[in-house]
Amino acid sequence: MKKIDKILVCVDFSQYTRMALESAVAISRSTQAQIVVFNVVNQRDVNSVRMVSQYYPDRLDVETYVQDLKKERLEKLTQLIDSQFSDDKQRMTLNIDVGYPWESIIQAAKTHGADLIVMANKGRGNLSRVLFGSTAEKVFRHSPVPVVSVRDPDTFKGRE
Repeated sequence: MKKIDKILVCVDFSQYTRMALESAVAISRSTQAQIVVFNVVNQRDVNSVRMVSQYYPDRLDVETYVQDLKKERLEKLTQLIDSQFSDDKQRMTLNIDVGYPWESIIQAAKTHGADLIVMANKGRGNLSRVLFGSTAEKVFRHSPVPVVSVRDPDTFKGRE
């Protein structure tokens, strides 16, 4: 296996964010890898705001919305890392991007030279998976590097 020098850990502020970070940190401690903590502002949300802003151009600016959202997310990530992962924060860089999540994750892995992607595999309903596919599934299919799927053991208890 190729040496792991850089880990891209994908966070979405769900209940799985901490688990994904814990897994990335554990791998980083054993490999001395750098960690890129990565979050994506979904382009679909930005497009919705853009559409609404056409009706309220003097009250809603899309660029300001995106910048405020990125700033808010960066602050949340910084607080989480300071409170839960302070011993490892010197190995972490934070990155907030705007785009379609799975495409942004793949592009970030390439741009940052990641050797490994760590992300949660959240369960979604069967109908939405059939219609849209999950971000995790698309990343697994298209990733140029190995992907570690973080799962909540309590969620999968009793499933066989």
